[in-house]
Amino acid sequence: MKFELVATEFFIRQIEKLDEKSKNQIKEKIQLISSKPFRFKRLYSKTVHNVFRVRLNIQNKEVRLIYTVLLPNIILICLLDRKNGYKDLEKYLEKLV
Repeated sequence: MKFELVATEFFIRQIEKLDEKSKNQIKEKIQLISSKPFRFKRLYSKTVHNVFRVRLNIQNKEVRLIYTVLLPNIILICLLDRKNGYKDLEKYLEKLV
C-alpha cells in the first residue's frame, strides 16, 4: 500500500530551526517510516489511534519524532523533547482531530 506523507505546520516550524546534520537524520527516519510505517514503537493516545514514535538523538538531546498513520496518510506530528516526557503529546494530537 502506498502512503502519502503529510507534515503539520508545527512539525515544519520545528524542522526549520535545526541544523543540516539533524535535518538529514530526520529525512533518513522519514524514509524508513514511509517504507514501513508500523515498524516503530506504538504509543497510547486517548484521541488518536496508530500513534508511533521514533527515537532520535539531535544535537545531543534525546528527541522523539511522533507520527500517526491515518490511512492513506502518514502524518508527521512533532518532535518531542524526551526530558519533558510525553506531557504535551495529547495537546498536539488534539489539533489533528
